Amino acid sequence: MKRLAGKAALVTGGACGIGRAIVERFAAEGAHVAIADIDTAAASNLEAELGGAAFHVRLDVTRDADWGGAIDELERRHGPLAVLVNNAGINVPGSIADAREEDWRRVHEVNGLGPFLGCQHAVRRMRASGGAIVNVASVRGQRPSSGQVAYCSSKALVLNLTESVALYCGEQNLPIRCNAICPGVVDTPLLRSGFAALGGEDEALLRLSGLQVMNRIGTPEEIAAAAVFLASDEASFVTGAAFNIDGGFRIRDQ
Repeated sequence: MKRLAGKAALVTGGACGIGRAIVERFAAEGAHVAIADIDTAAASNLEAELGGAAFHVRLDVTRDADWGGAIDELERRHGPLAVLVNNAGINVPGSIADAREEDWRRVHEVNGLGPFLGCQHAVRRMRASGGAIVNVASVRGQRPSSGQVAYCSSKALVLNLTESVALYCGEQNLPIRCNAICPGVVDTPLLRSGFAALGGEDEALLRLSGLQVMNRIGTPEEIAAAAVFLASDEASFVTGAAFNIDGGFRIRDQ
């Protein structure tokens, strides 16, 4: 039996990387998926690959009106929103000594305001019929680095937001669960785009693999597997939780 059969789901940043893997797994598990992304060309290509299991919709997660339009389109096609995955995110490196104000603001707009607006719209839409919200945070929200001050702060925000939303829904007796996934280092196009700065592919993979207890980097598919669980009825007693899918990154003493 397909674990997400018939569920209407929206995945932000769904055109590539972790988001793409989540869209593909959701579709394979029977969900009707909106590939919500600002990159409409990549989202359109993925829609063509998946056929009738998914469709693309342009969404700038920092714009409230875009959220309303994207969810309206999903519900017009497939019924009430049942699953939201807040996956879209960016990272602009910089320490407290050299980070620029404009970079701080942009990272927090995408990584913080985006999930806030998504959660707010989802709670309003799911109030009667219920559903699941999955926020993609990061182990950097738990174990920060000095060179990613904006990113680490924004992902800590996502973890706190997740708990606050879960508490609200519980206190209001709403049939809505809200959980977070904290990936470690994952093999995505965004990660590989920075390999040159780390000495090339071989050197970068060696250094990044060593950050995990398991001595390798993760795959988008491994993050998607956790998203399927949290979106499904198998996680019916799970809310306000943070799932570390990180190969032991957080506990590594280095």
